Amino acid sequence: MSERIPVQIVEIAAPSSIPRAKVKQIEGQITTRSFSGFFRNLRISGSGVLFLLFFGTVWLDWGGRQAVLWDLSASKFHIFGATFWPQDFILLSALLIICAFGLFAITVFAGRVWCGYTCPQSAWTWVFMWCEKVTEGDRNQRIKLHSAPWSASKVLRRSAKYGMWLAISLLTALTFVGYFTPIRPLTSELLSLQLGGASLFWVLFFTAATYLNAGWLREQVCLHMCPYARFQSVMFDKDTLTVSYDAARGESRGPRKKEVDPATQGLGDCVDCQMCVQVCPTGIDIRDGLQIDCIGCAACIDACDTVMDKMGYARGLVRYTSERVLQGGRTHLLRPRLIGYTLVLLVMIGAFALALAQRPMVSLDVTKDRGLFRENSLGQIENIYSLKVINKTQQPQRYLLSLAETDKFQLQGNHELSLAAGEIVDVPVSVVMTSERAESTSQSIGFEVTNSNDPSDRVQARSAFVAPLNR
Repeated sequence: MSERIPVQIVEIAAPSSIPRAKVKQIEGQITTRSFSGFFRNLRISGSGVLFLLFFGTVWLDWGGRQAVLWDLSASKFHIFGATFWPQDFILLSALLIICAFGLFAITVFAGRVWCGYTCPQSAWTWVFMWCEKVTEGDRNQRIKLHSAPWSASKVLRRSAKYGMWLAISLLTALTFVGYFTPIRPLTSELLSLQLGGASLFWVLFFTAATYLNAGWLREQVCLHMCPYARFQSVMFDKDTLTVSYDAARGESRGPRKKEVDPATQGLGDCVDCQMCVQVCPTGIDIRDGLQIDCIGCAACIDACDTVMDKMGYARGLVRYTSERVLQGGRTHLLRPRLIGYTLVLLVMIGAFALALAQRPMVSLDVTKDRGLFRENSLGQIENIYSLKVINKTQQPQRYLLSLAETDKFQLQGNHELSLAAGEIVDVPVSVVMTSERAESTSQSIGFEVTNSNDPSDRVQARSAFVAPLNR
C-alpha cells in the first residue's frame, strides 16, 4: 500500500479591505492638484536655475561669436573660449560616461532625484501643469470644466491653455535649435516668416515633440519610454534614500476629527485623505510601497506634511528615508557600492580634466598619395603625402612641419605654415628616402606639427613609406 503525503489545510488571509486609491483622470490623463511645501520650492528653485541656463546661455556672446554653438555645418563646437573638433569626439564620449556614473552614484544615494527635480521631461511637465492651473483652475475646477457643456468660457480657457503650451513649446524648440544654428539670425528669420529648409523642419519638430511630451504624454514617457525607470531599481539597496510611507506609524489609516486621539480608535497617523495620491504626477499611491512609477519628486511629502500640520501631528509620515530605517535600523551612508561609484567618478573627472588640459590645439591627419613611389632626378625614392592641419585655437598661429625619422627620410618643400584662427589647410608634401637601401617595402614614418610660439603644443601622425628592396 502506497504512503499518502499528508496535506495541511491553510487558510488564506483575505486581502486588505482598504481599496487602493485612484487619482481622478480626464480623458486618460492624470489630473493633479496644486500644493506647496519645502520640496516644491526646492524643485522650483533648481528648475529655475536650469531654465535660466538653457534659455539664457544661447544668447551670450564670446569673442564676436555665439558663446555656445555646435556648428554642425563647419564641424566645430564652440563652448565659450574653447573650440572642439570632430577629432575631440573622445572627450565628449568621456563626458557622457562621467555623467552616467554621476547619475548612478546619485541614484545609489538618493534614488530617482534626477527624475523628480532636473529631468527635462519632468521640468517641462510641471510648467505645463502650471499653465493648466492658471487657465482652468485647480484640480476640482478642471474636472468640473471638463464635464461642463461647451461655452464661450470653456473655449476661452482651453484656447488659453493650448496657446500657452504652444508658445512654451515654440520657445523651447527655437532655443534648442539655436545651440546648433546661430540664434539671432534664426530668430530674425522666424519673426519675418523667412525661416525655411532644415532649420524650419527642426523648429517645428521640436515644437511638436515638446507639446506632445509635456502636454499629453507626460507620465507615459517616464513609465514606458524612458529606460532609466527599468534599471534604476538595480542600483537601489536597503540604505538608498527613497520617498517612503511609514506604515508602522500610519496604519491603520482612517478619517478622524482633529481633537480625537487616534490611538483610542485604533488608528495610525494616516487620515486617508488621499492628498498624496492627488498630487502625484504619475498617479500612484505611495502607501502601497516603493514602485517603479515613482519619480522621487516628493510631491506626496509636501502634501502629507501639510495635512500633518493641520492635524497637529509630527511631520515625516511620508518622507525620504531608507528601507533599513523603516525596518528599525539605521541608514549606512558610507557603504561599498556608494564609495566605489564615488571613487570611480572622481578618477574619471580627474582624468577628463587632465586630458582637457593637455589637449593639443593643433590637429594633423596624413593621407598617402595613391601612387606607391617614384624616383626623383637625384635617383632617390620619393613618396607623396597630403597633410591636413587644423588650428584649433582662437588666434592665428605659425606651425613647423618636421619628420620623426630624420636619419632615414627627408622632408621636401616648405616647412612653415601660417594658419588663421580655426583654419584648415591641406598641404601636399614629398618625402625622400636618404638611406641607400630600404629595410622593407613598407616602413613606418612619422610627421610632426609644432607650434612655433609654444613648442609644447605639438601633435604627431604616422603613415607608411613605400620603397623597393632592390633598385
